[in-house]
Amino acid sequence: CCALSAVLLKVICGKVSRGQGHEVGGMPVEGGSSSGSASAARHPKQKRKAHSLSIRRTNSTEERPPGIQRGDMLEGQDSKLPISLRNNLLDLFGQIEREFENLYIENLELRREIDSLNERLTGDGQTIEGGDPTKGALKTKASHSTSQLSQKLKTTYKASTSKIVSSFKATAGSRAVCQLLKEYVGHRDGIWDLSVTRNPPVVLGTASADHSALLWSIETGKCLLRYAGHAGSVNSIKFHPTEQMALTASGDQTAHIWRYMVQLPAPQPPPDVSALCDDDQDSSDREEGEVDGEGPCEVPTVRLATATLKSHQGVVIAADWLVGGRQVVTASWDRAANLYELETSELVHTLTGHDQELTHCCTHPTQRLVVTSSRDTTFRLWDFRDPSIHSVNVFQGHTDTVTSAVFTVGDNVVSGSDDRTVKVWDLKNMRSPIATIRTDSAVNRISVSANQRIIALPHDNRQVRLFDMSGVRLARLPRSNRMVRTGMTLVFALSISIVKTS
Repeated sequence: CCALSAVLLKVICGKVSRGQGHEVGGMPVEGGSSSGSASAARHPKQKRKAHSLSIRRTNSTEERPPGIQRGDMLEGQDSKLPISLRNNLLDLFGQIEREFENLYIENLELRREIDSLNERLTGDGQTIEGGDPTKGALKTKASHSTSQLSQKLKTTYKASTSKIVSSFKATAGSRAVCQLLKEYVGHRDGIWDLSVTRNPPVVLGTASADHSALLWSIETGKCLLRYAGHAGSVNSIKFHPTEQMALTASGDQTAHIWRYMVQLPAPQPPPDVSALCDDDQDSSDREEGEVDGEGPCEVPTVRLATATLKSHQGVVIAADWLVGGRQVVTASWDRAANLYELETSELVHTLTGHDQELTHCCTHPTQRLVVTSSRDTTFRLWDFRDPSIHSVNVFQGHTDTVTSAVFTVGDNVVSGSDDRTVKVWDLKNMRSPIATIRTDSAVNRISVSANQRIIALPHDNRQVRLFDMSGVRLARLPRSNRMVRTGMTLVFALSISIVKTS
C-alpha cells in the first residue's frame, strides 16, 4: 500500500513523465506535447491547476447502483484523467482508506484494553499513561501495560504459590483412619531416629540427643534396655538382620556396634484410646517440653561397645548394615561415607564425591547397594555387587538439601528434600522419577513400610503425612505440639507414638 501510495502521489502531482505510450501501474497515460513537458518541468508551480479530485468511498459496505461503474460516479467533475485510470485510483484509495480504518479500529480496541488495565491497577497506586488512539505507539504501550500486569500478578500471588499443598491429595473418603495405639516416654531430649528389629524378640529402638539409645517393648511400651556408650548425640540406630546387635551413629564422630539381651514382658490389653486423623485436630494438648512420667525407669544399661568405628573427622549422622550383616556403612558431616568390616572393624572403602555434608545413608535389603544423600542437593547410588568394580551414580533430582534417600522392598528409591518434594525412583530407570509428591513444608528423614509400601513423611511443620508409592496421600498422623526440628531430622521430643492405619 505504501508503494502504491507513492506512485499515486506522483501521478496526482504531475511528476510522472507524460511521454507517449508510458504506463503507470500497467495503465496507459494520455500523451501530451514535448514542449508542454519541458514547460511543465521549468515552471511546475505555474502549470499546477487548482482543481481537486473528489473521491467517494466505494468499499464493499457501500451500495452502488447497478450498472454504474466507479468512473461513471465522477462524471461532471473537472478532471482530465481517463475513466480507466480514475477507476483504478478509486480502488487504490479505497484500499488505503480501509487499511487506515482497520488501524483506527485496532487502536480503539487497544485504548479500551489500556483503560481496563488502568482500572485494575488503580487500587495499587499504579497508572499507565495512555496516548492518542490514533498514534502508532499504542501497541507498544499496551504491550508494556500487559507486562506490568503480569509482573504485578506474579508479585501478588508469590506468597500463595509457596504454600502449594500436595498435588496428589486424596479425597476425604479415600483417606486412611489413624488410631493411636501406644506412646513411649522416657528420653530426656529429642529423638532423632527409630528402628524395629527384623527377627524375634521384636523390640523398638530409639536414638536420642540425650546421648543414649533405648530399647522398648512394642506391646507394653516398657523400656527394656539403655545404651549409654556414646559421648555425643545418638543420631541413628539400626539392628543387625539376624543377630541381637545394634549399630548406632553419634555426634562424637564414631559409630558403635553393641550387643543386647532383652526379655519381653507379658503382653497387656491395649488401652481404649482412639484419635482420628483430622487435618484440623491435634492429638495432644500438652505444652512443649511436658513429659509423661519421670523419665526412663530403672533398666539394664550397656556402656561398652563390641566394636567402635572411628575413622570419620566429623559428626556421624547415619549408619546401616549391608545385606548379610558382615559390613557396615556410615555417613558423616566430613562429606564421606565409610565401609567397614564387622569382624575386624577395619575401614574397607571411603566413599567420596559429595561436595557438602552427608545427611543420610541407607542399604538395599537384598542387594549390595548403598544410597547416600547430601546437602549438595544430590544423592548417590553405590554398587558393591561386583567386588572388583565399585560403581557410583549421581542423581540431581532436587533443588535443595536431600535430607534422606531410602530403598524400598521393591526396586525403588524414595528421596526427600528441603525443596518440599519427595520423589520415587525406579532403580531400572533413574533418569526421571516415577512419582513426585509436593508438600507445603521441608521433608526430613523419611521412612517406608516393608509390607504395605507406605511412605511416612515427617515435616518441619510438626506434621507426619502418609502416602502410597504412587504419590497419593493416605492420611496425616495426629500432630504433637512438642515436635521440633533442630537441624538434622524430625524430632519427636521426648516421646514416640505408634499409630495404626486402616
